[in-house]
Amino acid sequence: MINGFDIAPPLLTFVPYSPTMYRTHTCGELRLAHVGTEVTLSGWVQRNRDLGGMTFVDLRDRYGITQLSFNLEARPELTEQARKLGREFVLQVSGTVTERESKNPGMPTGDIEIRVTQLHILNASETPPFTIEEQSDGGDELRMKYRYLDLRRPSLQRQLMLRHNTAQAVREYLNSARFMEIETPFLIRSTPEGARDFVVPSRMQAGQFYALPQSPQTFKQLLMVSGYDRYYQIVRCFRDEDLRSDRQPEFTQIDCEMAFVDREDVIATFEGLLRHVFKQVKGIELPEFLRLSYDEAMERYGSDKPDLRFGMEIHDLTPLTRNEAFPVFEQAESVQAICIPGAAEWSRKQLDTWTDWVKRPQIGAQGMVWVKYAADGTLKSSVDKFYSESELQRWSSALSAQPNSLILVLSGSTTKVQKQLGTLRLAIADELGLRPNDTFCPLWVLDFPMFEFDEEQGRWFAMHHPFTSPYGADYEELRENPGAVRANAYDLVLNGSEIAGGSIRIHNREIQQTVFALLGLSAEEAEQQFGFLLNAFRYGAPPHGGIAFGFDRLCSILAGLDSIRDVIAFPKNNAGRDLMIDAPAEIDAQQWKELNLKPAK
Repeated sequence: MINGFDIAPPLLTFVPYSPTMYRTHTCGELRLAHVGTEVTLSGWVQRNRDLGGMTFVDLRDRYGITQLSFNLEARPELTEQARKLGREFVLQVSGTVTERESKNPGMPTGDIEIRVTQLHILNASETPPFTIEEQSDGGDELRMKYRYLDLRRPSLQRQLMLRHNTAQAVREYLNSARFMEIETPFLIRSTPEGARDFVVPSRMQAGQFYALPQSPQTFKQLLMVSGYDRYYQIVRCFRDEDLRSDRQPEFTQIDCEMAFVDREDVIATFEGLLRHVFKQVKGIELPEFLRLSYDEAMERYGSDKPDLRFGMEIHDLTPLTRNEAFPVFEQAESVQAICIPGAAEWSRKQLDTWTDWVKRPQIGAQGMVWVKYAADGTLKSSVDKFYSESELQRWSSALSAQPNSLILVLSGSTTKVQKQLGTLRLAIADELGLRPNDTFCPLWVLDFPMFEFDEEQGRWFAMHHPFTSPYGADYEELRENPGAVRANAYDLVLNGSEIAGGSIRIHNREIQQTVFALLGLSAEEAEQQFGFLLNAFRYGAPPHGGIAFGFDRLCSILAGLDSIRDVIAFPKNNAGRDLMIDAPAEIDAQQWKELNLKPAK
């Protein structure tokens, strides 16, 4: 029994209703111009309102909501049936479009209603575990368990439509630029570089494994060798790594590669793509794409993906703080600061809170010095007994501080202080509401270091990936001074998120072998793992380069969301689990046997 209806056991007495047409219109398209029209609608019950002589039902599909009206005096049996309808019942109704007496200007169909003459229950529904509304009362975990219900909510429907429109705009632009969409394999060879692979055991080749691709990188380079000079793919990729709000174990890339191009060709092409997407999907003309070197981005913003929607740049105060009376600054490699306009009135409690915040293990600062530059021009600081007001004035001048501002100062090793201030800068901007989701500031970050040295392992790692070409002027440093080599790479950053990254690739066998050797691969290991690519370079590999956009992240920015989950139809939770289908899950004994595997003890 559900809402007064006897629900027969399925497959026994259920007789499906077979209409000639389930609907003539959607629930979002009827207007005053349709008054007098006989229509048929199908959808889900959003809500049911019994007002005595009249009963009103809101019927919903993904296009909108239409009000249905039932008159007890005119159609008593039909009205009694309507009163028993529960939320999320699936209906088909027929009737006449009429003008509403009480209009709803907040709803596109708010000027009309359907005077129902026929009602068919296509399927009953149990009461859902949360409300199917714009703002639901269900928590994240509950809504992910019942994701098929959550997807009925208008907000998610809009976000998935935005994702669809974004994909169409991408294809439209790339197709017009003579790119070919080509699929690459999902079952490939595992390689130890980069993030961890998801591996797939082979039943037919006992003891051997495929890997799911983290990227189609080598395949798209092989397509360039094959003469397909402009390739793209909106492709699923997989990484077995720890998750965050902007990470999923499976994600989607707009993966692109071009032959006979240099860095400027790639940058121009994909600036054009992003401009086209924003114009088509949001109706927005993006501003100028700025450019920063990696070093400049770190020095000014403490991040290689800086958010330019607000100022608060980092400034070096090291030469101005050398003072034997204050050994903390005297002994530090670097003393750096940010200035917060309008914050001179912050209380001591607020300042202590932020001091404790930067001392957390995640940030790692030893402490924080503050200077208040009051509206009347006076300066007061937490180090007044060590620095005179004239010295503090020089600090404020170095930061171009204005009256009624606050200076926050950290010290330590240069790299750590830059990152600490970069993180603090973003946290304060969030606190002050300086990162609006309807403002967009794109930039390119260039001239990354090609390698970074890991002290624990005592070897070099590729900062991007091992197929990135060295910057032309730095070829000579490759063997003698790897730390000085710049990568011919480029990241596209939008509002503090890296939305795309790419590089000009190595297309010369000898240079690729040299890079493999620097990364600790022996000639035999390089041949075993990447022999197919090295061999391809023997046969006329053209100069080539490419880029990959994080499609989920791009869609979340377009939608004004902080998390990528709600632009993905069926995401995983923070533990990498699909709560709806309960995956990952165990396999049975027969599958263990067929795959020649043994459970861990």
